[in-house]
Amino acid sequence: MNGGLRLRLEKSTGYRRLIGIGGIGSGIFFALAGGRTLGRDESRLGTLLDVRDYCKLHIISHYVAKLLDTASGSGFRVVPVGKVGEDAPGRQMILEMKTAGMDTSRVATVAGAPTLFSVCFQYPDGTGGNITTSNSAAALLKSEDLNALEDLFAEPAVALAAPEVPLETRAHFLEMAGKHRAFRAASFTAAEVTPALKLGVFRNLDLVSLNQGEAAVLAGCNFDPANPTPLLRACEAVLRANYPNLRLAVTAGGMGAFAYWQGAWDFRAAPRVQVASTAGAGDALLAGLIAAIVAGIPFIDGAQPISSALERPLADALDVAVLLASYTVTSPHTIHPQASVDALMGFAAEQGLKFASTISGRLQASEAGSAARS
Repeated sequence: MNGGLRLRLEKSTGYRRLIGIGGIGSGIFFALAGGRTLGRDESRLGTLLDVRDYCKLHIISHYVAKLLDTASGSGFRVVPVGKVGEDAPGRQMILEMKTAGMDTSRVATVAGAPTLFSVCFQYPDGTGGNITTSNSAAALLKSEDLNALEDLFAEPAVALAAPEVPLETRAHFLEMAGKHRAFRAASFTAAEVTPALKLGVFRNLDLVSLNQGEAAVLAGCNFDPANPTPLLRACEAVLRANYPNLRLAVTAGGMGAFAYWQGAWDFRAAPRVQVASTAGAGDALLAGLIAAIVAGIPFIDGAQPISSALERPLADALDVAVLLASYTVTSPHTIHPQASVDALMGFAAEQGLKFASTISGRLQASEAGSAARS
């Protein structure tokens, strides 16, 4: 992206770094032969796919780094915090994060535990599952490890809490970030939403991004694509009663995404694209929201849900996020290797989409030739 465009930092908010905790690791994909469910004692051939899989903290941090172009000295730092093993996958993850412009000085290498790794398998109809390391280095990140992060909050920061590290560690991190008045963002798996609510984690958040299944747990009702209003209103009731200042994003797959803040809903339909893989799209959407907020782009413009036409100019953070997520699904990898502001501009043009001044006015030329942080 050097020599191209990047999102310009907003002076009024002053955010100058993203500090994130979560899983750091990788995975591989197999396409299984035959559609019958894999048996308990069965061995089956599968094609090893040319698909690169990454964990959530890495995915989100990567896209934020690319949109704000940290590799060219934009003045914004992306600081992932986590643990990897003393192994080849761990060394590879650190190398790739550095290359993307991240400050990896807070990624610790630990002995005696492997880097988080997942083996995914897919049947011919697209369904499948995965086996993920339960004794990984990522799981060893504890609350006491975070005490060494206090210096990172010397400048206004965004704090990100992503899955694949213990929920209690994330709760402690967000509480600490709140004391430093950081902007706090998070995502959760469906199984984590109820425990997170009980732990009080949502009280320490400014932004949460959930998919439709995770939002259903929060709302206490299922999502119906033909009539999403009941779920949206149920989510709104929870936020109004308990978290009135919380920004909420709800992804709805190929339909698009909804967002709510302070009594207003917005919706952005997803462009129709040739989908290579949807893995990582939700993480990309959260990254788009964070990067847009750092750049001073309004979170939502307050349009009514479902009423927004695809032709409406892209004007807010939700629009940036859905555009990024839609672009990422055109790659089979969970991190699109060509992601950049320039790539998004080209993608939007291909879709016939235009940018309002609230976004186009936040773009600036990158400084060419700068090396990634070491």
